[in-house]
Amino acid sequence: MTHALKPLSVAIGDLVAHPANVRTNSPEAYEAENIAHLKASIAVLGLIQPLLVQKIDGKFAVLAGGRRHAALKELVADKSVKGFTTKTKVDCRLVSEDCDVTTALSLAENITQAPMNAIDEFEAFARMMEVDGQTPDTIARTFGTTVAAVKGRLRYGLIHPDIRAAARAKVITLDTMKAFADHPSQEVQKEVFEALMKEDTYLQAYTVRQALKARGVQVSDDIGAFVREDYEARGGAVAADLLEEHSVLEDAELVESILLEKLNAAAEEARASMGFAWADAVVRYDYAAMSDYGRVYPSPIEPDETGARRVDEITAELEKLQLEMEDESLEDEAYNDLYDKVDVLEAEARDLQEAYSADDLARSGVIASWSNGQITLHVGMVRPEDKPETKTSASGTSGGKSDADTDDIIYPASLTDDLKTERAMALGAAMVQHSAATLDLTLFKLVTDVLASMSVTHAVAVDARKAYRSHAKMDEIDGTSLEQVAAAHDGLDLSWADDARSPADQFALFRKLKPTAKAKLVAYATASTTQSCFARSRQSDSLMHDFEIEIMPDIRAHWTPNAALFNRFKKAWLLKILSEELGLSQEAVTLASSSKKEIVAFFEKLFAEPFATLTDAQRAAVATWCPPMMQTTPAFEPEATAEIEDDASEIEPAQAKAA
Repeated sequence: MTHALKPLSVAIGDLVAHPANVRTNSPEAYEAENIAHLKASIAVLGLIQPLLVQKIDGKFAVLAGGRRHAALKELVADKSVKGFTTKTKVDCRLVSEDCDVTTALSLAENITQAPMNAIDEFEAFARMMEVDGQTPDTIARTFGTTVAAVKGRLRYGLIHPDIRAAARAKVITLDTMKAFADHPSQEVQKEVFEALMKEDTYLQAYTVRQALKARGVQVSDDIGAFVREDYEARGGAVAADLLEEHSVLEDAELVESILLEKLNAAAEEARASMGFAWADAVVRYDYAAMSDYGRVYPSPIEPDETGARRVDEITAELEKLQLEMEDESLEDEAYNDLYDKVDVLEAEARDLQEAYSADDLARSGVIASWSNGQITLHVGMVRPEDKPETKTSASGTSGGKSDADTDDIIYPASLTDDLKTERAMALGAAMVQHSAATLDLTLFKLVTDVLASMSVTHAVAVDARKAYRSHAKMDEIDGTSLEQVAAAHDGLDLSWADDARSPADQFALFRKLKPTAKAKLVAYATASTTQSCFARSRQSDSLMHDFEIEIMPDIRAHWTPNAALFNRFKKAWLLKILSEELGLSQEAVTLASSSKKEIVAFFEKLFAEPFATLTDAQRAAVATWCPPMMQTTPAFEPEATAEIEDDASEIEPAQAKAA
């Protein structure tokens, strides 16, 4: 059954909402931001499609066209738009008052219209500019959108016709078609399209973009932006795009030539200022090719009088900044600013106290590469032919001093004291987890202190005094040992420990405890007395040497290095550990140009949860690494090695070096 719809003109002020409009319960459809495009179109082109209305109580209720009605009301309210008032009449079609299919009419207008094909939309925008003579600005005003959005659609509408036809025929996807807009030249687009279609009938957007990169560099690409000024000064051709950032520097060879010139200049500047023997440049740093290169690092030096004064000033500034960073109310941005200041000061102090040796400078150089949108300098690189020969002894170990040995990690006294505290805490955690062995140790110590002519060990103090733990960063260190000791405390039977009872009554209850419960109590008490220390040698304390091997063969079961430790290392130390001790030389090269803050963050993630990409050897190295003097000496260690350990234990803390 058809319904005659009478055409008429109605004043905007006489229009009201219709209760049967199918969008009545979707008020968001009428919100200003959702009808902005419609409002702009009506303002420029007028009401193209009449409203469907029905007379109710003397007003014309809008049955279909509620969003157009909302846009008209917005235009009336907008005083900056001329020609729209409550008396302005618009075209409508009148539904009879006795119509019994009002909902169906409202629904039909909303669902029977097919959505516009995306390619049709792109091409229509292009025709508006090419045929109608409109500009992106006028098109944007017509549809209430941004000029950039219009240009985006125009770019797709101006893709070569053959490629658009292939998308219409579903030979390629819409996304693949859009990828061709990465180059504004239709000629280039067609050449690449035809070449790729010969190779593979199924094209992917990624394949298209990669192929177009060989035909030029976009000015918005980091390399394009870096070389553009020089490129244009030398007359390099530029394929202009509607969106400036998508314009293309078409001569890829000239782009690379200019980039290499700039990289070589940066490498030469660094070589001259630092005194290296040579400078080189590569566009991309090939880690596989560079794996044959060696590397030298600066060694500690004594600064002159002026330098020493500056080091003292930096030390004072760092201590002040450290106190500021301990303020827990600091916002992340403020904390990061302080961290950056610390990084700069530490770098300055390092430069004052480190230098490359003359021999190292004479055989090493600088390589500049392009990485992450900037020039990266790889300093101290040693070409394969300049690497010193490594002599191998009869035992199979390398003789002589390696490149890395010139920059041994020297632990300052303050750090060694804190590491001793952390090791004592780890040993205490191991003791509470081995209560039977610790009970035997305690009883043996107690008996021998009385009966023997001299004390068997000073590693524990059986005098009922809990050891005081002193540490500069106690709130930041790894909490594994503390958690283990706390767990042991929770498992203690303290039913006898009631201050309301007399000591005699408490002792009577204590004697009734099971032997295992007593052992746990004694172990916990003894663990609380462990003295700050590093690994002990058999010669200096054979009792604790063997005892520690039994209960704590691996300190990492009770302690994990974290940012609190790594923050106290120099950047060069961290890179040395990464490359030589953990077997992550490629990562060390990559991080060499990063800030110390970024390197510390990498270490913390690595040790918190070793990466899935690690080899078995790298994973094992990460799982067992610790400052060498903290690890328990293995029981099977040869006598010669033990003697070396003994000698090292006698060195003053400030002179202790990593093995």
